[in-house]
Amino acid sequence: MAATLLIRMDDGSRRAFKSWRCRYNDRRGPTKGGVRFHPNVSLDEIETLSFWMTFKCAVANLPFGGGKGGVCVDTKALSANELERLSRAYIEAFAPFIGPDRDILAPDMYTNGIVIAWMADEYSSISGQASPSAITGKPLAFGGTNGRVDATARGGYYTLRHLETSLALNPESATVAIQGFGNVGYYCAKLLHADGYKIIAISDSGGGIYDKSGLDPLAVMQHKHETGGVKGAKGQGKTNEITNAELLELECDVLVPAALERQITLDNCDKINARIILEMANGPVSPEADRKLSAAGQIIVPDILANSGGVTVSHLEWVQNRSGFYWDSSRVRDHLKKTMETETQAIWALHNEMDLSMRDAAYTHGLRRIAESVEARGTPAYFEGS
Repeated sequence: MAATLLIRMDDGSRRAFKSWRCRYNDRRGPTKGGVRFHPNVSLDEIETLSFWMTFKCAVANLPFGGGKGGVCVDTKALSANELERLSRAYIEAFAPFIGPDRDILAPDMYTNGIVIAWMADEYSSISGQASPSAITGKPLAFGGTNGRVDATARGGYYTLRHLETSLALNPESATVAIQGFGNVGYYCAKLLHADGYKIIAISDSGGGIYDKSGLDPLAVMQHKHETGGVKGAKGQGKTNEITNAELLELECDVLVPAALERQITLDNCDKINARIILEMANGPVSPEADRKLSAAGQIIVPDILANSGGVTVSHLEWVQNRSGFYWDSSRVRDHLKKTMETETQAIWALHNEMDLSMRDAAYTHGLRRIAESVEARGTPAYFEGS
């Protein structure tokens, strides 16, 4: 579904923004997926992301199908009032197609809790009743859940920690490079750093820093708040500025792409020196590069497993909204940890038993569940023409 959102700007002019919402598959339940605001959003991207969400929900064994939405916009060029009008206009355009039992929205790139709160408020106004379960990722005061802020990063962290023995990772000596220092990259760095992993490189859209002696994620984030970027932050030793491309090619045990899609392709995959790639962004490794890296023995923990912590906790928010009973952060994290470890172990077992890459094992795992849900509905195609 597509719509053009006509927004009144602060200077009185009008601007049109292209927007989309895609529901890829609802065989396991109502579709679920975020809404991203980005100048490069396109229909093809939204369709691909909704496909990934379908498998991500199946991998995490959630009662959801996959959906995704987006608006082609540079949010940095909008005032707060303009951004609010755009957020509410998106819901107004797609309200007939969304809802707690049909299509559930959530935050994504450049749609934070404030944006989601505007969307949730607009949906409640249109529906004529409080409908908190139609949109997840809300602020706590608006029916959100404890543990949602760091859920995506924490899910990837639980996955990596569960695989430590299998991957021969020692937290006291392992090195990590993180591309992307937004919410996911920051919390992933913070959690791993607290457990002894040495964070040697961090980058954001403006470039990065490298220090073989290690970086403190909290200090780097403080520097980013003060200056607008990570460049210039100091580490434990000699800190050098690097580009995003250079960060990907560093020698390290774990590379964490937590920024945009297709950062590792055939053009640079031969220069990737990390032994393990933990995909915290959606689709950071192209299919061609994935095959080549896997054939070379490098382990890629795929996005549909590694970053499924966000949708797992979003499911808990949906459940809490529907029941009216809310959990504390320890219960949310315990549930997330159990889910991530259970699905990680199942996929690692498939990886070994069927001699598959981790990505192929994850898709096999998810596809089996989708197929089971299709088969459980009966076999109408068998009777066509009878």
